[in-house]
Amino acid sequence: MSLGFARVASATPLVKPAFCQANVARILDMAQEASEAGASVIVFPELSVTGYTCGDLFLQESLLDDALESLRKLAKDSSGLKSVLVVGLPFTCMGKLYNTAAVLSKGEVEALIPKTFMPNYAEFYEMRHFTTPNWKSSKYVNLNGMRVPFGPKLLVSLPHVEGAVLGVEICEDLWAPIPPSSRLALAGANIIANLSASNETTGKESYRKELVRNQSARLLSAYVYSCAGDGESTTDLVFPGHNLIAENGRILAESKRFTNGIIYADIDVSYLIGERRRNTSFRPSKEYDTVYLNFKPRALEGLLRPISRTPFVPSDPLLRASRCDEIILMQAYGLKTRLQHVNAQNVVLGVSGGLDSTLALLVCMKAFDLLGLSRKGIHCISMPCFGTTERTRTNAHALIAALGATLREVPISDAVLLHFRDIGHDKEIHDLTYENSQARERTQVLMDVASQVKGFVIGTGDLSELALGFATYNGDHMSMYGVNASIPKTLIRYLISYIADTSGNEPLKEVLQRVLDTPVSPELLPPEDGNIAQKTESILGPYEVHDFYLYHMMRLGYPPEKIMFLALKAFAGAYTRAELLGWLEGFYKRFFSNQFKRSCLPDGPKVGSVALSPRGDWRMPSDASVQAWLARLEELKVPFS
Repeated sequence: MSLGFARVASATPLVKPAFCQANVARILDMAQEASEAGASVIVFPELSVTGYTCGDLFLQESLLDDALESLRKLAKDSSGLKSVLVVGLPFTCMGKLYNTAAVLSKGEVEALIPKTFMPNYAEFYEMRHFTTPNWKSSKYVNLNGMRVPFGPKLLVSLPHVEGAVLGVEICEDLWAPIPPSSRLALAGANIIANLSASNETTGKESYRKELVRNQSARLLSAYVYSCAGDGESTTDLVFPGHNLIAENGRILAESKRFTNGIIYADIDVSYLIGERRRNTSFRPSKEYDTVYLNFKPRALEGLLRPISRTPFVPSDPLLRASRCDEIILMQAYGLKTRLQHVNAQNVVLGVSGGLDSTLALLVCMKAFDLLGLSRKGIHCISMPCFGTTERTRTNAHALIAALGATLREVPISDAVLLHFRDIGHDKEIHDLTYENSQARERTQVLMDVASQVKGFVIGTGDLSELALGFATYNGDHMSMYGVNASIPKTLIRYLISYIADTSGNEPLKEVLQRVLDTPVSPELLPPEDGNIAQKTESILGPYEVHDFYLYHMMRLGYPPEKIMFLALKAFAGAYTRAELLGWLEGFYKRFFSNQFKRSCLPDGPKVGSVALSPRGDWRMPSDASVQAWLARLEELKVPFS
């Protein structure tokens, strides 16, 4: 199993300054452990062969010779590992000493990469010993009779995942105004290794973490940071062993400070490649040489990576609350600006007592409050028909009353029955015509009431419905401004729950909780024993699954087999493989066949990283073929080995 994932490790061994043989033995032990755990790249700290705190001993020939001999031994002893090791040592070239990273694989030193920026301030005095490389192209040095490339402009192509390219920088390089990793990434590196000996001072932990996180985001890359720790001299400094692995702005793994050890993470290389492919600001350069490694890597087993069932919803409660507040405010400001532009003091929306119309009404309330307008200008239309239940009707009326908006009930049963007579449709045939006639009648009522009150219609449909095409064309599909157009169904629940918990309005909180407890339904079919008969998720499959598919297809660009693999991990124990596969097939078919509805969407604010507006994120021909995706799904009908 690969599917674009590469496991990386950041390791901090116990070192003894100037005792290279012991240091290399510990590095080898850790490398063997990490390789057995499936790591394709294992990064060790700066000058880990000798220790960083050797001081003027770096000018002693005995130490330099011992370091080089220990490197040769490490390369030989690690030859059986199907991993790439990145270790630090002092290395002499043309009479000068360089702080160097050595890249090892299959018993060979594949590349030597010197540090670019030498700190020579405060507690650092590296220029006393080391030289900054000043040549533009790679040189070659003789090592064990082999010509090894040596220079700062080197990349390493990894065999573990197609397209995986390693770039290396060392400690202070990351702190520089333009880190070498910036140019390495533009040259093609998507995994950056940093060998560091960053000592600890008060407050430095968070600064270091933000540097790593932000650099990974800026470069659309993974960043593997290995820091010196226990064993380095504490004559004047303390080293924390603070290791970090980040991916495009997200910390995937972090070690506890002041403990030596190994951390792991599975980097999604294919995701990073996809992000760069769609980002037109990321412009490649060609000034770097690439070392190509040639060996068959170990197959990746399992996945050391959290997979959320609800990728649109932050798992951290504090972050989720902050995000909910932000999203509702963005929706409201979008509507506020539109109201100001058309000089309207009235809006009209259908309120059914369900999730979508409830959120739209709450957004209207917020926008009107921002403008200082009376909430009586929010005209809420209840349109009971064949499928309306007392439960949703009561919810709708209570919600409108709690918010102080204007309620108007317009039963549409007679109008729909008249329409059936006009077009010759049997009211006992509960087919698509039966359902769509109601949806379009509702929209006609809303549009005409909007004309009466000199307002405009607020759309209530959400992102999940747009993706699946679960909207009646020129029915609930149409409005003058769709405030929920980029909000997925799974997120809507959390937005409503957040408002319920923070409103301070007990009647409102009570009715919002009842709305949250109500099954999702368009209520277009007659009730059964007074209960909702038409449950959307019984027809389409769970929205949490469809939103999962939508996120991974739209935001990450994953193919069907990768989405299915992740879904099996995320929903293990909740749904069967057959169910997930069936829903995925249905998702693709509905997504492709309903693009025509998205091609003529009303305006609406984008609030997240996934949106389907034809004027923004998603431009797709309405008659595009789904066959390439379905063909890959056919292959999935053979169980994973």
